[in-house]
Amino acid sequence: MTTAATVTGIWDLSIATPIGKITAVIELREEGGALSGVARGAGEEVRLDGLALTGDRLTWKQAVTRPMRLNLAFDVTVTGDSLAGTSRAGRLPASRVSGLRRTDRAESWGER
Repeated sequence: MTTAATVTGIWDLSIATPIGKITAVIELREEGGALSGVARGAGEEVRLDGLALTGDRLTWKQAVTRPMRLNLAFDVTVTGDSLAGTSRAGRLPASRVSGLRRTDRAESWGER
């Protein structure tokens, strides 16, 4: 079973959108049994809202302003050090998301 502790770390994401591939990095950490995180990409850093882990399914929302202002909803399945799923921006078609966790734990959040 996937737990908050098993999804923590730095993840490199690739999002296949209608306008091309977008890359981003998310950092997840556990604080008192709850998940928190941030995303970095396109020159901005945003907080991940509503992070929820149910079984191996991880969901969250984030608002971005680059390349355009969008409210995104992510729904991915975590399997070990990889994840796959979708990102949806309002009524736009869902975009495929894939990601790999960085294995260099020295780079993890709070150890910079």
